[in-house]
This record gives sequence, structure tokens and C-alpha cells, in this order.
Amino acid sequence: MSTTPPRASLLLLAYLAFVSLGLPDGLIGVGWPSIRADFGVPTEAVGLVLTAGTAGTAGYLTSSVLAGFTLARLGVGGLLAGSTLLASLALTGYAVTPGLALMVGCALVLGLGSGAIDSGLNAYAAGAFGPRHMNWMHAFFGLGVALGPLIMTGALSAGLSWRWGYGLVAAAQVALAAAFALTVRAWRDRAPAGGSAGAAPVAPPAATRVRETLRLPAVWIGALAFAVYVAIEVAAGLWAFLLLTEGRGLGAAVAGVCVSGYWGSLFVGRVVQGVVAERLGAGLVLRGSLVGMAAGAVLVAVPAPAWLAVGGLFVVGFAAAPVFPLLTLTTVDRVGAAHADRTIGLQIAAAGLGGALVPAGIGVLLGNTSVELLGPALVVLALALLALHAAGSRRPARPRPSAHRRPVERP
Repeated sequence: MSTTPPRASLLLLAYLAFVSLGLPDGLIGVGWPSIRADFGVPTEAVGLVLTAGTAGTAGYLTSSVLAGFTLARLGVGGLLAGSTLLASLALTGYAVTPGLALMVGCALVLGLGSGAIDSGLNAYAAGAFGPRHMNWMHAFFGLGVALGPLIMTGALSAGLSWRWGYGLVAAAQVALAAAFALTVRAWRDRAPAGGSAGAAPVAPPAATRVRETLRLPAVWIGALAFAVYVAIEVAAGLWAFLLLTEGRGLGAAVAGVCVSGYWGSLFVGRVVQGVVAERLGAGLVLRGSLVGMAAGAVLVAVPAPAWLAVGGLFVVGFAAAPVFPLLTLTTVDRVGAAHADRTIGLQIAAAGLGGALVPAGIGVLLGNTSVELLGPALVVLALALLALHAAGSRRPARPRPSAHRRPVERP
């Protein structure tokens, strides 16, 4: 039986939530040079805001895992309302912070809020949305990240402080938190993650032991794949501005628009490929996208004029577009419906960890060697992602017939 069409109001809120989720990621890439100058810190200090060692990723990791384990008890609507309000408070802290130390503390709070929003919505959508809406929901994350550089570039071009960018996004989060609070009851009904509205009942996450989920190799392969994928997505967006300005000679304003275009390609790719995945199947689109990411990374790595690197970034963005939503949507195929919610929480947690540690490490590499190493780093990561997907897609061997089962007679 096909999945019941999701309510339009919940779809709209899910889309807006992903826009707001992407906005802070888009702000920091363009805003960091100004932040760094204000605080008097080196380029690689951005890792202090992103990594688990300074609490940002630790908060994302903690909230993502807990969201997956307790989603059935808390309810999606309440989780989203509280988490969005928490994120808005953190962004307000970014806007008023006097130094890097307080920004790092706000990163913990932002991580807690963002991780729960991401996990809660992905777990809900895996059961309530099909491939098209799942991709479109994530497309709006790309739209949010694409708007982030434009918001920050606009503020800086108008002679305003980078703090205005974070203040505007904080205000948007407050409005979204209010919308979630008013629709708590509407989020209660959904099918199991990855299932359909009329599907046969399966064991709920609360009835399945945590250790049973953690024993599955597919859980850890999938989590690592998410970590590598988000590392590529974030590293390309975070350090492209530096590569295009210091490595390829573009002006700051043009480079900022190009970075916004990279994130915009994620939005366009998810809108287009959401329809394609529904027609051709998730597996085929996913494999083609992974190959496309590797090809785009090669274009970025080639020592050539800036336009080729920009083209490579757009290819990476467009090809990467359906990877995260389709990997999330097919989680149930790899681990089973009883483990899906928890696994999605772990995957989102791993994504947050990979999206902080690896780009921060790449930043240290670029700061101590050359910005031109961004492309080769993306190539290595893209090839690793292809290998992980191949390993995670292997079907486990079917169990042998039990001794009490009657053998099939051959003619």
C-alpha cells in the first residue's frame, strides 16, 4: 500500500525548518574572515567552533543520538519546538558574543538544538514522506545554506557587522519555534521510519534493545558513510571561498556569490533529483550521484583557472544533492524498521561529527601547506564514500532453513 500523502502544513514546516537549519552553515564561510579579524584568531581557529573538542559537535552528537533513542517518548512536535528555541538562543549568543570563547559555548547550545531538529525531522520524514518529498525537504536545507552567504555578504557589503547576519537568522528561528509549538498534536501520527501508512506493524524502537541495534554492521557502515558525505559537503562550502580568493584570484564579492551558487546547486539538485529518484529508484540515482561527486572533486583539484574550480563545485553540489536524503530514506532497507529511528539518530550524529572534524582538519592542512590541497582532499573523500556505499549495499546472506522446516521436494 502506498504512503499516505503528508499534510501540507507539516510539509511546509519541515521545509522551513530545513531552511533555518542550513542558514548558520552558510553564514560562517563568508563571515569567518571578519570574525577572525574581530577576535584576533588564526584561520584554523574555526575548528574550535566546529569540533567536538570545543563542544559544538559534542552537542550535535549527543542530541542526535538521544533524539533517535527517545523520539517515540518525546513526540516529534515537542522535540522540534524546544530544539528550535534552543537554536535561536544560541544564534543570539553568536550575535552578541564579545569573543571566541563565548562563541564556542554557544556552539554547544546550537549543536544541541540543530542535532535534535535534524534527527527528529529525518526520522519523521523517513516514515511519512516518499523519495520526492524527502529530497525536497533536504533541498530547502541547501536553500538555507545558499541564503546564508548572501545574508552575510549583504550585511558586510552594507558596512554592517557580521553579527547582523546571525541576529537575523536567530529571529527567524524564534518564529519557527512558535510554529512548531502550535502544531505539536499534528506531528503525532506517522508510519514507522521507512515504512508506509498501511504497512504491517513492526517492533517499535522502545521495544528493541539498544545493543541489538548497535550490533548491526550496517549501522556503523552507514554512520561512517554519513560522516564522510557531510565532510565533503561542508568542507567544499567552508573552504571554497578561501580557495577561490587566495588560490584562484577571485575578488571577495564574486567568490561569495560563487560559494552561494555551490549551496544553491544542492537546492536545485534536490528539487530535480527528488522527482528522478521517485521514477528511477533510489539505488540508481544514489550510485550516479556518488560518481558525479568524485568527478566534480577532480575538477576542483585540477590546477586551472577559477572558472573550472567553480564549475567543479557546482558539479559536486548538484551530484551530492540527493545523497543525504536517499541514504536516510533507505536506512530501513539496511537495518530493518525496528532499528530505523535509532540508526537515523546515529547517522545524523556521525554526520555532525564528520562535518566538524574533517573540515577542521582540512583547514589545518590548508593553513600549513596550500589552499590548493582542498581539491585533492575532496577527491580522496569522494572515493572513500563510494567504497563505503558499496560495502553497505551488500545484502547479508539469507539464513539457512531451520531443522524443523520441511524441505521442498524436487520433482
